[in-house]
Amino acid sequence: MPIRPARCYTHFSSPPYTRKEYIPGVPQPKITKFEMGNPKFDADYILSLIVLEDGQIRHNALEAMRVAAHKYLTANVGEGNYYLKVTRYPHHVLRENKMMAFAGADRLQDGMRLSFGKPIGTAVRVYKGYDVLVVKVKKEHLEHAKKALKVCSSKIPFPTMIKIEPAKNN
Repeated sequence: MPIRPARCYTHFSSPPYTRKEYIPGVPQPKITKFEMGNPKFDADYILSLIVLEDGQIRHNALEAMRVAAHKYLTANVGEGNYYLKVTRYPHHVLRENKMMAFAGADRLQDGMRLSFGKPIGTAVRVYKGYDVLVVKVKKEHLEHAKKALKVCSSKIPFPTMIKIEPAKNN
């Protein structure tokens, strides 16, 4: 069965469900590396990708965002000339009550109202003003970092803005 569209899980109306000990077989998040590049990098600028709306970001969208930013920065800046960190972890368990979806299914299955459902993935709950991704770069690579964050902002289902601030060590 294919993955449901993001609009099914983007907005939320209930508290997050994170009690994994009660759910057998919660799938692992696709995102495995949260920090990339050089962690001891002495940067001039810190760029943050800020979310402008409340909602949920699925774990596969986070992974797509990380891969896009890493690929762009590695190609244009170089492996050791930046530090990238995904700042949010997908704790919220997404569940789905599977229904039959073929002609005549309405006569076979009425569904179960407010059913618990089976876990299908995890998501990050974000609120307006949360940062999702942080990149540290030198002054000469600032434009490339902005472009990388612009590319990876298209992978998540919310409007975003890029916040640039000088690093504290200067």
